Amino acid sequence: MDLVWLLELIGEAETLLVCGMVIGLVFGMLAQRTGFCTRSAVIALVDGTNRATLSLWLIAFAVALAGSQALLATGLVDLSETRFFATPQSLSGAAAGGALFGVGMMLARGCASRLVVLGASGNIRAIVTVAILAATAWAAIEGFASPLRFAVNGLWSTAWAGGNDIAMLAGFTGQSGLIVGAVLALAAIVLSVRAGFGLAASAAGVAIGLTIPAGWYLTYSLSQQVFEPVQAMSLTYIAPLAGLAGFATDGDSSRLLTAETGFVAGTAIGALAAALASRSFSVETFASRGAAPLWRYVAGGLLMGLGGVMAAGCTIGAGFTGGSVLALASLLALLSMIAAAAATHRLLDSTKSTWRNTHVMPAE
Repeated sequence: MDLVWLLELIGEAETLLVCGMVIGLVFGMLAQRTGFCTRSAVIALVDGTNRATLSLWLIAFAVALAGSQALLATGLVDLSETRFFATPQSLSGAAAGGALFGVGMMLARGCASRLVVLGASGNIRAIVTVAILAATAWAAIEGFASPLRFAVNGLWSTAWAGGNDIAMLAGFTGQSGLIVGAVLALAAIVLSVRAGFGLAASAAGVAIGLTIPAGWYLTYSLSQQVFEPVQAMSLTYIAPLAGLAGFATDGDSSRLLTAETGFVAGTAIGALAAALASRSFSVETFASRGAAPLWRYVAGGLLMGLGGVMAAGCTIGAGFTGGSVLALASLLALLSMIAAAAATHRLLDSTKSTWRNTHVMPAE
């Protein structure tokens, strides 16, 4: 994709920001209208209810994998120099950080991307949680929590496994990754349709999944046309949110002119536009009916901020973006997030049931 005209028009950093915003805008609009949410998918998986949310998630993940593998198989992108493969990744950080993130996601009622969407749709609780998450992530990267991150992440890395590329470790060659992705995508769509998940809803899942390879393709194309070196990337939320917190402390505007910041800004703008267009924008506060206690949002933001940095991403940045290119640490992080979220949901549900049983009003 020739983007020289845009680079000459507005500059390299600004072009990265705009391209990130375009991808984020599409994701934000689709996520707001469909209710796309990893937390909801985990609850559906555990409880065996609301198959629509689980089907949407499965289709999106499968298409993200298939699309990204297609780009790699056809040589349209080369991701060997990205953060996922250029250096060893932490497996201990993926496991421990993923678990912390999964617990936080359930406590705060949404992962990083979902909270950005909810915040843009009027949810004050989500905005506060995102602010706490961002500040904690910044502290884990640059501040007082960084020694803890280094200690955990240094325990076990992909150097032990021989690399972070599952395809290489498994001996996949040529089109193998694409075939796996395509089969998984087809199976997810077939299962969803058989479960009563309509074609229109399935198409929305496909569109969400395609934002991941679209991000890879767009940023890789840019990396080949700019003078300053940049890495190809796709949707991610932890690092740019930490960058926004860093900007609030030092005012360094270079933190803002990145594709990652564009992903977050575009997601918020897209979600806001979709909420306003559908008349679903609604201000929700901590006093609104059905809100969880304040401590859950605070704890959730803290755990997701620290855990997301340790795991090198959230359910999207690690799970979808890293998972789509079969990065071992990323898939481990995603599995850890799902397992911890499922266990936390069970615990919260059990605690709620116990409370209700011990506070039954006596019969008259």
